[in-house]
Amino acid sequence: MIDEYAVWRPREGLRPYVAWCTGYRQAGIEPAAHRGLPSPWLTMIVTLDEPLVIARHPDPRQPASTHDFLLGGLHTAPALVTHDGRQSGIQLALSPLGARVLLGMPAAELASIDVEAADVLGRLAAEVRERVLAAPDWAGRFAVLEEFLAGRVRGMQARPGQAPRPEVSHAWDRLQRSRGAVSVADLAAETGWSARHLGEQFRAETGLSPKAGARVVRFDRARRRLLQQQAERGRVVLAELAAECGYYDQAHLAREFRDLAGCPPSALLAEELRNVQAVLHGNWE
Repeated sequence: MIDEYAVWRPREGLRPYVAWCTGYRQAGIEPAAHRGLPSPWLTMIVTLDEPLVIARHPDPRQPASTHDFLLGGLHTAPALVTHDGRQSGIQLALSPLGARVLLGMPAAELASIDVEAADVLGRLAAEVRERVLAAPDWAGRFAVLEEFLAGRVRGMQARPGQAPRPEVSHAWDRLQRSRGAVSVADLAAETGWSARHLGEQFRAETGLSPKAGARVVRFDRARRRLLQQQAERGRVVLAELAAECGYYDQAHLAREFRDLAGCPPSALLAEELRNVQAVLHGNWE
């Protein structure tokens, strides 16, 4: 049996673009499926030994697929990822505001879909993965990815004009800082735009409306707090979790989990505790 986990903290210059990064390699475990949940981050996964199998995408119109180097956009429905007892890769969470810098395109172009990185990065994707596979250990693999990402940042800094509109950046940052609690009306007032214009520009950049973005931010925090409370207390009081995370009541929390995760909080908790990525990147508050 193989059971390896590793965590990489991006250097300071990359932290505006990369929230977290984890490596994992397992073999000889029970075949399983887990949910790829909505979050405020784009997903990048570089596989190591076997392809990543996505049995169901957030957009049901996208057929099941396998990937060696995956890029996935923001979404409001779960994906279903399966494995046959082996799984390995490095997963990174990328800021949607950094998509133009890291990927050369707005995050909206990946909204609710998963693609092979070569479709976005061209031959560079294969070159990066080859270097990752050739690295002797986790530190070496993370160093390859850090070099790749830092190079993308340096390249775009040499060509100004790639940043999102300041008003959109402000709105996204406010959603993050408020944990999804700020209203669209307040965001519009703060940017000096109408709510309609803000919605159009925000969606064109991120792929989500401001309201959907707030839901995803709030859900992501609630999911992480669900895991944290279980780890710290051995139990979760859902009414307390709902109040802490900005839901009207426990029923509201349950509805949001069913909409965004496809299951109630209790079922998600049981699944997440078996999910390598969930345990590794538990960047709890």
